[in-house]
Amino acid sequence: MNDPLFLGTLTLYAVTTAVYLVFFIRQTKRLRDTARTFLLVAGVVHTVCIAVRYFKAGHTPLTSMHETISFFAWSMTWAFLSFRWRYEVKNFGAFVSPLITGLMVLAALASNEIHELQPALQSSWLPVHASLAIMANGFLALAFCGGLMYLRQEREIKYKHFGFFYSRLPSLEALDNLNYHSVVIGFCLLTVGIITGSLWAKQAWGAYWQWDPKETWSLITWLIYAALLHQRLTVGWRRRRAAIMAIIGFSAAMFTLWGVSYLLEGVHSYVG
Repeated sequence: MNDPLFLGTLTLYAVTTAVYLVFFIRQTKRLRDTARTFLLVAGVVHTVCIAVRYFKAGHTPLTSMHETISFFAWSMTWAFLSFRWRYEVKNFGAFVSPLITGLMVLAALASNEIHELQPALQSSWLPVHASLAIMANGFLALAFCGGLMYLRQEREIKYKHFGFFYSRLPSLEALDNLNYHSVVIGFCLLTVGIITGSLWAKQAWGAYWQWDPKETWSLITWLIYAALLHQRLTVGWRRRRAAIMAIIGFSAAMFTLWGVSYLLEGVHSYVG
């Protein structure tokens, strides 16, 4: 990795994570404000980084593993920031920022070489479908982090360990609401992403659906979240069940993004 702008962005995310973790321990308001500022700056610089790569490549930078993971981290950053402006979830940044930094490290380890687009990718559907699908993962990642926090806080309450984590984690009600709002937005984006992908497939290969491994796992992921929302709205699935389903759904989403690309051959295997 020899891109100074990308490495600078990664450094900002790493510093943000470090400050958030120190804040999680010390609970000093000044540290929290500093971490939020660093994350906002990192998000802006990351936006510039993606824009610069767009002009260098001459196409939307969403066609390699490096670009996909980087955009995933960018999506998660702005999904989190958009929630921060509307909801107050205590110490959420201490759980979200390490995942964002981890994604950036993975992007840094992947090849950042720019390749010429394959014929199937030379379409106006590329920025629409790919960006929507990855942005969906950004919001679903928030639900994943919220699910982990929920299970930890529930354990603290169940065993009456009212100590270090209990005082620093949000209420179960706040985490359950976060889970619901994140899943709803992510599910809507995922749905539109699948629909636009089908339209693109019709244009590129003459069929809306071919049961390609990535298409199949996208459908499996969609069905998991559809089941979660259906059960929540009809029979009141909330709290622990919703948290567990959010974790399972995100695991399926990550297998769709990475596992399929590396383990299963198909028409989407060019993302490598």
